[in-house]
Amino acid sequence: MGKKKVSVGAWAYIWGGYAEDPIPLTTVVKHLQEMEFDGIEMGAFAPHLSLEDAKDRKKRLEVKKLLDDHGLGVSALAAEFGKVPPALAKPTDYIDVLLQHLDICHDLGTNKLRTDTISPPTEIPGGMDYETCFWRVAQIWRRAAEVSANEGVLFVWEFEPGFLFNKPSEVVRMVHAVDHPNFTVLFDSCHAHMCAVVGSRQMGEKETLPGGVVQFAHMLTGKIGHVHFIDSDETLHHDDTSTHAPFGQGVLDFPAIVKALEDAGYEDDWWPMDLCFWPKALEATAPAKKFMDELVAKYGQD
Repeated sequence: MGKKKVSVGAWAYIWGGYAEDPIPLTTVVKHLQEMEFDGIEMGAFAPHLSLEDAKDRKKRLEVKKLLDDHGLGVSALAAEFGKVPPALAKPTDYIDVLLQHLDICHDLGTNKLRTDTISPPTEIPGGMDYETCFWRVAQIWRRAAEVSANEGVLFVWEFEPGFLFNKPSEVVRMVHAVDHPNFTVLFDSCHAHMCAVVGSRQMGEKETLPGGVVQFAHMLTGKIGHVHFIDSDETLHHDDTSTHAPFGQGVLDFPAIVKALEDAGYEDDWWPMDLCFWPKALEATAPAKKFMDELVAKYGQD
């Protein structure tokens, strides 16, 4: 256990305001080292390390050496399952892509792999009825969780307003439907707020929780395998998914969220932060790191 370790999602520097001119990974890690980050959260995304490039083990190991040289661990890997949405893909195709990601996890030295449903949230894909779709996803994820378990990697689902199954009750139901000890959720503070308090982009009747993010975390007791910290200003980025507002620009009560996560059984050493899609993420990183350092100093030391 000990002191919590702080990382940041690398995708913040290749998407959003950087989509036309992504910041090279070499530049990112140099800045993170200077800001005294413990690690980075990698994604299987171009140009840092695309899934295609990662098929070459030499390229995977080059990234690992770069990170090692800058003293950065890897808190998790965000997967690229875009071509195999679990509601629609053949299970064998999904597992093939999963295995590629597990190779990356091993070479980067991380034991967590992040996934999502890929499909948009407001309609059931492929002409299926709701229950067929729900259980299809649950079954493919159970298989993925089992394969990942055999490789020593935790398979974590990040729920969010921009993807299918984003109501609190759906998230809880899914994690119990998959029913595998190696399948847990990635609890992102701003996504949790937008799903549980604002009820963004939900299908059918809106569902919110009177106890908000704290209640949502409690509902997922024993099922939270990874976290992302970032504020919420209660808006969506391009009417799609949660705006990842820098700390202090939103409404979240982080001491209460930290306590709720602890009560829900989250014990991992990593406390990653996520500036996904923020227009000037690089400029926002240093003050965000300062906020996280203060949070760790107060609540993240055993």
